[in-house]
Amino acid sequence: MNQTLQQWMDEETTTLARFERGAAAFEQSSGPDKAHARSAMAAMNGLQQMQALLRGELPAPSIGRTLDFLLIEVSDGVAIYQGTPGPGHLNPMGAVHGGWYATLLDSALGCSIHTRMPVGKAYTTLELKVNLIRALKPNIQRVRAIGRVIHVGNQTAIAEARLEGPDGKLYAHGTTTCLVFDVPSTVRKPGGSTQAATA
Repeated sequence: MNQTLQQWMDEETTTLARFERGAAAFEQSSGPDKAHARSAMAAMNGLQQMQALLRGELPAPSIGRTLDFLLIEVSDGVAIYQGTPGPGHLNPMGAVHGGWYATLLDSALGCSIHTRMPVGKAYTTLELKVNLIRALKPNIQRVRAIGRVIHVGNQTAIAEARLEGPDGKLYAHGTTTCLVFDVPSTVRKPGGSTQAATA
């Protein structure tokens, strides 16, 4: 095992332990505590949200457990996901399905943009383009999708990402264009329910 792969796997072990502790604490918390956590998240900007997720203070998205990948690093304009190609991800030809590549790249792309969202703003994918460079087999033990913001404006955001192995080989490249929009504020109605506030 090369040094880079060992480092990646060590970082994965540490991150998974944080996620598991955070998920257990969240599940054991009371309803009001969970509501408080959600309201606290709404008061954070995008980078703060992603950092809290990485620390295990917010539950990790379930797609990562389904497809064997996780957030491994985040900073301003950058998000890095690590994935484990496995036998459950194969296409009929025995290589990793292109949709698995695309999911990792989409996660890194979107979350790099997420780090640039101010409070009250959100985004959704308008376009995702993926170029597959070479086949992935399960013997490639880990890959990383490294997403970097190119531009964030009031209405659109653009990012690019590379899917790389620990030996530096490029397996795929992706770009995205996202729509940026205002998050509707909510007001509490009598009885505890909420509704979107209108201007």
